[in-house]
Amino acid sequence: MSSSQSLICTRLTELLGIDYPIVQGGMVWAAGSRLVAAVSKSGGLGLLGSGSMYPDVLREEIHRVKAATDKPFGVNVSLRRDDSQALLQIVLEEGVPVISCSLGNPNIYVDMMKERGVKTMHVVTNTKHAAKAEQAGVDALIAVGIEAGGHPGPDELALMTLIPQLRDATSLPLVAAGGIVDGRGLAAILALGGDGVQIGTRFIATDESAVHANYKKMLVEAGATDSVLIGRNVELVRVLKNQFTTKFIAAQNAGASADEILMLLREGRPKITLKDGDMQNGQVQAGQGVGMIRDIVPTAELMRRIVGQYWHAKSTMPG
Repeated sequence: MSSSQSLICTRLTELLGIDYPIVQGGMVWAAGSRLVAAVSKSGGLGLLGSGSMYPDVLREEIHRVKAATDKPFGVNVSLRRDDSQALLQIVLEEGVPVISCSLGNPNIYVDMMKERGVKTMHVVTNTKHAAKAEQAGVDALIAVGIEAGGHPGPDELALMTLIPQLRDATSLPLVAAGGIVDGRGLAAILALGGDGVQIGTRFIATDESAVHANYKKMLVEAGATDSVLIGRNVELVRVLKNQFTTKFIAAQNAGASADEILMLLREGRPKITLKDGDMQNGQVQAGQGVGMIRDIVPTAELMRRIVGQYWHAKSTMPG
């Protein structure tokens, strides 16, 4: 990065000990040690995506990040997993400085993390969940808007309305996630009262992300309207249009049952696209900002761009 004059200081950077209020999403299959280390070395916070890892693999990936950088990094854990307690224990044993959790009760991990000095961030999609997380004692909230790729949550609130509501409802640092791909999005979130951003899809289109080359290529080629929501009232997912979504939407329109919809989602599991590279028969999870992704670059270059775009956006704001 350039000189310290370009640092973007917020409550999030102070909390996590990072240079820029940019968190890389802990995406399954994509957020491995190479990407995480590259983000953290560039001044953001990399998050290992444990959702696609067995406990022993997570431990190995933590070791690889530590070998690559001494900068802060974290692990994302879904509390819905049957082995989530084993993953949380590994975070403690390995001295990981930050954890991000979703899809569960924060009370089951916050106290034990705080006892060991681990900073905690919890994913929320509305003010009710935010209040519960704050009461549990988390250090920061990750607010996921409907723009997000993957599973944005059932509330379907856009960040433009979600962040101000959360800012009015909580005193905790807020990290906004969903459809953010550049420094203009970061500037907008800070103007709304947020303290930082979590970026997912844009970091997939980097040299260091662990997904198949076909996935990165599809992100670059996607247009502004290629990201769609499927699975309403069953399991909401934001994906790119392909043969899988055509089949899925047709089944839904024909009155498929909830069990049939869930079976279709399992048949089109993300691994088919992310790791196997079959871009037509599985879920291509991607956020609504995908239409602004135009190239695949090294993570360090992407971070430089985001920071530069932020300062340019800020300089052009009236007043």
